Amino acid sequence: MPSPRSADRPAAQPPGRGPVDALITQTRRLKGDVDAVRRDAQGDGTDPQGRWQRALYDLALHQLNDLDAHLAQLRDGPEPAAEAAPAAPAPTGSRRGAQLSRVGTAEWNLLTDEAVWSAELCRILGRDPAAPALTLDELPSLVLEEDRPRLTAMVTGCLVDARPIDGEFRVVRPDGEVRTVHMMGEPVLDADGSTASMWAVLRDVSELHSGRRAVRETRDSLRRDRQVAQTEHRIAVELQEAVLPPWRGSLRLAHQGPRSLDLAAHCLPASTTSFIGGDWYDALELSDGETLLSVGDLTGHGPAVASTMAMMLGALRGMAMAGARPAQLMSWLNQLLDAGVQPALAGAVCCRYLPGTRTLLWAQAGHPAPLLFRDGTGRRLTAPEGVLLGATSGAEYGQAEENLQTGDLLLLHTDGLVPRDGEPTPLLELAPRLAGAPTAQDCLRMVVEECETEERQDEACVLVARVTG
Repeated sequence: MPSPRSADRPAAQPPGRGPVDALITQTRRLKGDVDAVRRDAQGDGTDPQGRWQRALYDLALHQLNDLDAHLAQLRDGPEPAAEAAPAAPAPTGSRRGAQLSRVGTAEWNLLTDEAVWSAELCRILGRDPAAPALTLDELPSLVLEEDRPRLTAMVTGCLVDARPIDGEFRVVRPDGEVRTVHMMGEPVLDADGSTASMWAVLRDVSELHSGRRAVRETRDSLRRDRQVAQTEHRIAVELQEAVLPPWRGSLRLAHQGPRSLDLAAHCLPASTTSFIGGDWYDALELSDGETLLSVGDLTGHGPAVASTMAMMLGALRGMAMAGARPAQLMSWLNQLLDAGVQPALAGAVCCRYLPGTRTLLWAQAGHPAPLLFRDGTGRRLTAPEGVLLGATSGAEYGQAEENLQTGDLLLLHTDGLVPRDGEPTPLLELAPRLAGAPTAQDCLRMVVEECETEERQDEACVLVARVTG
């Protein structure tokens, strides 16, 4: 490879402008396209995937800017050192942009011990272009101490073994700023094959390294976030499965004598996300022979929400075993959430079934009311007053009463089961089919099959109770 500059011969002439101008035009058009896509992809900076993508866009633009400047220098030829006036100090951002987009050249004559640097190399290294260029023996004084052996090995290999130079090292500018420089060079041999001089092209790659580091760090952060999300999802699933074990087949409460409930329940995952939320269902036979039925939905997702849901479910069972009626249960649960360290909201329905009179006592807190199916028709029960749990301190909750009949089917569900408008029309239209189903599990299967066709944004729990006696 010929030397681009020498003290005793003129600089090489630049190549033809036509092909290089065409490459510059293509590069600038591509820069515009990439920048437009990057602007369209701007977000609020909170999404790790978005940060990683923007870092890649920035890196691509840095490299295209670099290519644009290199092609321009190739077209115009190297800048003569003697004609360059000292550059005025520039703002940090513009100075770094110039260092990124330009390269400098140097040649060291071994016979005369002379050195020639381009003005751009002086600007990259922070030196006055009017000052004498440093010799090869003086050059290491600019290099970070731990990188000096690397530079010495590259120069020695070039001068002694005629090996091309291709490596990086860090330099310390007079203002204390550390920059990374990539150096490429070759020896220039005289007629008898001895090394007469060495030339080099030096490029500031600090911004390129910074862009690559940003991409790498964001990618690593994204990987860590993904691992944390996977761990949290696993913990939330384990908590949910521990609290809400799947019922396989119908569950018949054993101690109610001739009048009993045939029960079945299921938790449906969300169709559009893998997040585990705070939905629950529960059925508990109480010590007085009555039955507690409940469903609810705690806002949010993840292990913390699943843990709070488990705490609420335990409190609900304990208070029900102590004899609290549904309205009182809601009031106490509201106080429990209101007194918590972390703010939380929950919707819930709580029912207490009295088998002796087939009476259903129930209350709700900002939650869809149960559906009652009888003789092939269905309707939603009229809801008593009740706001979301945790929304208002000292909230009062109403309580409703419903007389059930043998063969009645009661369906409790969280709000993820039906469309966001809250209309239970698809479920009510199942009434004729549900009337002919022999068990609660068969009814549940029909409901699940109907709702699996919907695009649910959140998970949903459904509990079916059939009056069998």
